[in-house]
Amino acid sequence: MSETTPRGTLALIGGSEWTQSAAPLDAWLVARAGGGSTVVVTTAAAFAGPERVGAAARAALEPLGSAVTVLDALHRAEADDDDLVACVREAALVYLADGSPLHLRSVLKDSALFRAIRHAHREGAVIAASGAGATLLGDPMVDPRGGAYTVGLGIVTGLAVLPHHAVAPRHLLDRSLELLPSRSTLAGVDDGTALVREADGTWRVVGAGEVTLYTHTEGRVATRIGTYPRSEEHTSELQSHSDLVCRLLLEKK
Repeated sequence: MSETTPRGTLALIGGSEWTQSAAPLDAWLVARAGGGSTVVVTTAAAFAGPERVGAAARAALEPLGSAVTVLDALHRAEADDDDLVACVREAALVYLADGSPLHLRSVLKDSALFRAIRHAHREGAVIAASGAGATLLGDPMVDPRGGAYTVGLGIVTGLAVLPHHAVAPRHLLDRSLELLPSRSTLAGVDDGTALVREADGTWRVVGAGEVTLYTHTEGRVATRIGTYPRSEEHTSELQSHSDLVCRLLLEKK
């Protein structure tokens, strides 16, 4: 593993963060972060009411005992302000809100904010990314304009995330399966649910819904290789696929 191997947990969330259905997941994330401080990054929601998003995060997380800082780094200049993003480096939980993955990428790529997120993760912080954030942190990245693929930021390589999987339009899923690169995995993650990678490389499902994995087994179109709800039994089942999952999700290209 490289020098960037993180000591923290990564949670890729299907969406509907800070809602009633996501309350068990929120509680798990705060506990996993040791009840420490949370920084909520509202960048992806720049055109969808970042103030409302920040208020929802505070209402959900502060009663769980976490002190919440809302970081409205809505433009590139703010994401490159070292003083503004300094709080991210010390956070126990960094939570990227849902919204536009393309705007989020334009702001985060090669920015001081993204470097701070990577630093926090390496030092043991929990990184939670919902919807657009989950899509962006993989590579390749599902393009929301039609289900094809573009370049993500690659905290996890060889993994594409399709958020809102249970309610995603069928044509979007079909397009993503048809165009999935041959050595990649597509994770369809339901709302209020997270595909979680721990620091030791193990994977689990946390939350109210399911995670469905797709990859190429034979033929041109990727196919489903497993659906994993949250339960002790199925967490064990997901980990029993560790050789396959590690090869598909962690293998360097």
